Amino acid sequence: MFRKKILLIYTGGTVGMRQDKDGALKPIDFANLKHDLPEIEKLSCEIHFHSFDVPIDSSNMRPQNWIDLAILIEKNYYHFDGFVILHGSDTLAYTASALSFLLEHLHKPVILTGAQLSLGILRSDARENIIAAIEIASNPLYSLPEVCIYFGSKLYRGNRTTKISSESFNAFDSPNYPTLVNVGVHMDFQLRHWLKANISNELKVHKRVCTDVALFKYFPGVPLYWVESALLHPNIKGIVIETFGAGNLPNHQDFLNIIDKSLQQGKILVNITQCLRGKVIQGRYDTSKQLLKMGVISGHDMTTEAALTKLMFILAQVDSIDAVKLIMQSDIRGELTQPY
Repeated sequence: MFRKKILLIYTGGTVGMRQDKDGALKPIDFANLKHDLPEIEKLSCEIHFHSFDVPIDSSNMRPQNWIDLAILIEKNYYHFDGFVILHGSDTLAYTASALSFLLEHLHKPVILTGAQLSLGILRSDARENIIAAIEIASNPLYSLPEVCIYFGSKLYRGNRTTKISSESFNAFDSPNYPTLVNVGVHMDFQLRHWLKANISNELKVHKRVCTDVALFKYFPGVPLYWVESALLHPNIKGIVIETFGAGNLPNHQDFLNIIDKSLQQGKILVNITQCLRGKVIQGRYDTSKQLLKMGVISGHDMTTEAALTKLMFILAQVDSIDAVKLIMQSDIRGELTQPY
């Protein structure tokens, strides 16, 4: 009987942590992780293991780690049927979003998961998350062609997901897109929501991102000097701006002058909402009409994580400002609901 081959990649994070003598949680080596999960031997697939040489807390994740993961998948792509990445939950959505852009023409499942409690704790959610993620990745009938996050009995599209709780086992949500798999007594595969793989194209792995980007969250009373430092810094090429409601910012002229100057300097400004659900509709209110006229890009219904990593990805691949603007507003990996 054919058994799918899965590569289980351990990066670090709570899922494999132990308390040190001072009570702080620190990553352990992968050998202990396997020891604490004997159920893995009962799965009907062939599992191989790979661990980061030095497991890291997800708060220490950097863009180079995203690229390292993409390269690791590229090297093993034709040797395995799917990939499960064990990752700390704090930056899980950033890594999943970044990988979705770095892995172009993906035909196989790449599922990231983690835990709120480590495997060594009796009530840990790690067991269910890891086992279910491997089961989905190795499903004999369906091969999921995208980067996903599995957490709390649900499989989400990676670049549609954000962390919403530091305490609940249901720590993640996909605010503007349905779940891909719901797990209970049975696995409910929502195939109509999956990306469609183009099997005529081979995997293309991108190995560069641009880190000259900024995230600016507007709040009432923000000092203008702070706005200037964020939007006019000479090294910054792109800024994701978290705005109110449907994409609104104050229409005070001194504030708009800074935005206009930033755009005149050739910077890319992407407007996303601070709301968990919903989308940016520039021009719906007078307070966003001027942004539309000046050339601020609507991020529509992208998450902060998706908008930021997509901007980092595109700025590394494309030189033309017009091309960057066009791609940022286009759906390239299922990260936004095409508004047109």
